[in-house]
Amino acid sequence: MSIDAYLSHLRVERRLPPNTVESYARDLGHLAAFAERRGKAIETLDRQDLEAFARALMTAGLAPRSVARAVACVRGFYRFLVLDRRLSADPADDLHAPRAWPALPKFLSVEEVDRLIAQPDASTPRGLRDRALIELLYATGMRVTELLSLRAGDLNLSAGYLTCTGKGDKQRIVPMGHDAATWVGRYLKEARPALLGKRSSPWLFVNARGGARLTRVGFWKVLKGYGLAAGLRAALSPHVLRHSFATHLLERGADLRAIQLMLGHADLSTTQIYTHVLEARLRAVYDRYHPRS
Repeated sequence: MSIDAYLSHLRVERRLPPNTVESYARDLGHLAAFAERRGKAIETLDRQDLEAFARALMTAGLAPRSVARAVACVRGFYRFLVLDRRLSADPADDLHAPRAWPALPKFLSVEEVDRLIAQPDASTPRGLRDRALIELLYATGMRVTELLSLRAGDLNLSAGYLTCTGKGDKQRIVPMGHDAATWVGRYLKEARPALLGKRSSPWLFVNARGGARLTRVGFWKVLKGYGLAAGLRAALSPHVLRHSFATHLLERGADLRAIQLMLGHADLSTTQIYTHVLEARLRAVYDRYHPRS
């Protein structure tokens, strides 16, 4: 088999380290599986096939460095087949990895968000506050500073929106879902008075000791703890929920301009990083279904 011959060449003649040969074997195994899905032998793949393979690696979520290594492996493999007179022409000549997309911010799946939101014990004042915090952050995509700077008068729970003050003291109106409005309403009636005691505070969300405004560090610790309890592997921060909000809206067909307004981005180009979620999916669909891809 061509792959076995090439790997033997790497081990015996080029004397590459065993780990490197194993990496090449995995890459060529992926190429063989790709060829089988296309109903071709690996020796008959053409340049379009190989470009589609490289794009498939990228859309599958491999790191750019891993994709570049796999493409280099493919080039070496076909160069060997030509030198060994198994092929008359090299289909991988000058093949390059696709240009890496800008790194997509980390975000949670809908199921992971559901697990996270279910963690606080809403039977306690602190747990009810935390449930309202997480619900509202995911429902609005606000920055953590914007969330913690809210005052009770910024909310219109019956109409389902709030007024948020963002960067440069610019205000924007952000809708919130029914669930978030319900939990914030419960927090206002049941938990906030218990947390404040006889004290007063202009801030919507207060801490459990002294009734002062909840700090960024304090909320980050709270969120991290619930993330660990929910079994989330990725490092969790308030910004991850902001990214999850935007990504989930876009996946369900929301207009990019509307997402820009809700996030408070001054420039649409800032919001466009989220379109790579769709670009990856579109590329994979095209490569799979288009007859001349």
